[in-house]
Parts: sequence; C-alpha cells; structure tokens
Amino acid sequence: MNSYDEEEQEIIATFEAGKLKSQKPSPETLERHRSYARSTLSKDQRVNIRLSAKDLEDIKIRAMEEGIPYQTLMGSILHKYVSGRLVEKSSMY
Repeated sequence: MNSYDEEEQEIIATFEAGKLKSQKPSPETLERHRSYARSTLSKDQRVNIRLSAKDLEDIKIRAMEEGIPYQTLMGSILHKYVSGRLVEKSSMY
C-alpha cells in the first residue's frame, strides 16, 4: 500500500525519471556539517532535560529540516549560546 503524500510522490517520480543530480555542497555547508561532526564527537557528559512536548516536536522538525539528529541540534544550540554566538532576534515594533 502506498502511503506517500503528494510531495513525496513527486520527489519519487522525479528521482525515478533521473532528473535529480548530485551537487557539490557549498563551503559554508561543508563547514556547518564539520562543526556538527566535531561537536558530536567531542561529547563527554550526559544531560537530562525536561521540555514541553510542543518544544521537543518543534526541535525535531527543525532538525529534520537541517538533516541532523535533534540531539545534535540541541547540543549545537547550547554550544552557540554559551559561546556567545547565539543572538536573539530584535523585535520590529
């Protein structure tokens, strides 16, 4: 039984028609993924945290969009925060 939605079916059809081509990642993308790998490999402590179900679901969605595990995304966000590289968006009121 086919349980793919319309978008997934379109992707499969495009792939099967040979219309998808591999592209070399940009230097920025490569560096971002290298950073993810470094942070993943250098973990030496475990932390447990309670989050609302909604926040966790949103984190998982964002991680899927980035193509990384959600725990890696959470670790990256925390690392950016403690290193001063995570900045709050200014409101436009």
